[in-house]
Amino acid sequence: MKPYYEDGSVTIYHGDARELVDGLEFDAIVTDPPYGIGANKMTLGNGKRRIFRGEGNWDLAPVDVAPLLSHSVPTIIWGGNYFDLPPQRRWLVWDKGTGDNDYADCELAWTNIDGVVKKFFRSWVGSNAKERSDGDRFHPTQKPVDLMAWCIGFTEGTVCDPYMGSGTTLRAAKDLNRPAIGIELEERYCEIAAERCSQEVLDLAA
Repeated sequence: MKPYYEDGSVTIYHGDARELVDGLEFDAIVTDPPYGIGANKMTLGNGKRRIFRGEGNWDLAPVDVAPLLSHSVPTIIWGGNYFDLPPQRRWLVWDKGTGDNDYADCELAWTNIDGVVKKFFRSWVGSNAKERSDGDRFHPTQKPVDLMAWCIGFTEGTVCDPYMGSGTTLRAAKDLNRPAIGIELEERYCEIAAERCSQEVLDLAA
């Protein structure tokens, strides 16, 4: 397979994860796959940049994440509560600091990594959103870079994100000097991810 983008630590493939992931070698999976969220549930755009998914519509049917478990590597799947996954002790919780409104207070990630439940706080709404570590938002379900870096910290070796979107997992891995592989079906997001990953390594401690 010819990569869409490749540098010393990041490799991106443009294509269907269901067809590509079995041919890759990696040590962990950290991903945020589609789980059936539609445009009618979220406002598009943030005043600076329109969030794009397909041709103006990002109604995403849930993917089948069961094949990911066959790789028998440490795995973290955001939105895990929307999928039929085996019971596990350790869930990762993102406290979004949404306050008193109709938005979810938290998002959940399923893991097959044994241990107790862990929580990460990162405000992602209102004026506090300006303090995000990764600047612009490119994808309707984009996660903060420091959140994904926290997730990667529970793993070792090469990280694979089969549903990489705009490449946040890869960006976080690169900032941590960890090798990473991403797969994305939408070429527009491959382009965005490649641009983000081609930038110099950020200082997450700043």
